[in-house]
Amino acid sequence: MERREFVASLVGGGCAGMCVDLTLFPLDTIKTRLQSQQGFYKAGGFRGVYAGVPSAAIGAFPNAAAFFVTYECVKSVCGANGEAALHVAPAAHMLAASMGEIVACLIRVPTEVVKQRTQATPASSSYSTLLATLKAEGIRGLYRGYGSTVLREIPFSLVQFPLWEYFKTLWSQREGHTLHSWQSAVCGAFAGAIAAFVTTPLDVAKTRIMLAKAGSSAASGKILPVLCDVWRTRGPAGLFAGSVPRMTFISAGGFIFLGAYEKVRRTLLTQHDA
Repeated sequence: MERREFVASLVGGGCAGMCVDLTLFPLDTIKTRLQSQQGFYKAGGFRGVYAGVPSAAIGAFPNAAAFFVTYECVKSVCGANGEAALHVAPAAHMLAASMGEIVACLIRVPTEVVKQRTQATPASSSYSTLLATLKAEGIRGLYRGYGSTVLREIPFSLVQFPLWEYFKTLWSQREGHTLHSWQSAVCGAFAGAIAAFVTTPLDVAKTRIMLAKAGSSAASGKILPVLCDVWRTRGPAGLFAGSVPRMTFISAGGFIFLGAYEKVRRTLLTQHDA
């Protein structure tokens, strides 16, 4: 990967992350409260939908930048770029997306923990939630749910990114030219919606684990027992709680995120070439 491509992926990913996280934050808050063990209205209902936004804003740029730099690097190493690599592209995209998520979650999980706890307790601020978490659980508390987040994000990315690349290739072949940024954004929206629905149960488990009180069974971070508990107490509807706002959020997010990434990255590469 050349230096100019590295910088373009870094800046493009960071800008895309900021755009999508801040634009769609209220929908994410509603989804978190729907999945909360205490119930939607006790978790705050429609009040304070921007609770936890400072945490999201701080983590958005480095999180998305880390993902896309890793994603593009692995794609480059695997030789997934170019027409000659069509036979290896799907597997390369899956591997690149998985590695990107593992790296990005090192930044994402601490900000997610603080953000979701603030969303579920709107009377508190992001800073007070951070201090309370560090005091009660230490640094390990900020990485509560790292395993479940990675196990949620990898299946999601295994669906979303190969679909996104496939939709782009298909549309590009029909159009006979490289897609515009808005067309890549449309492909991202469809890929995101499909991936969001399929992985909603894992998202429910991740939310329950992050919001669980220290010492409780859910706080152990084991996904299967949490999913079994949700199934037992709330049935299939519980496993797919928040699926509609999640699909809406991620579909719109895929449009903004992947569209903005392509636009910024291409603009930077074009300026460099000029």
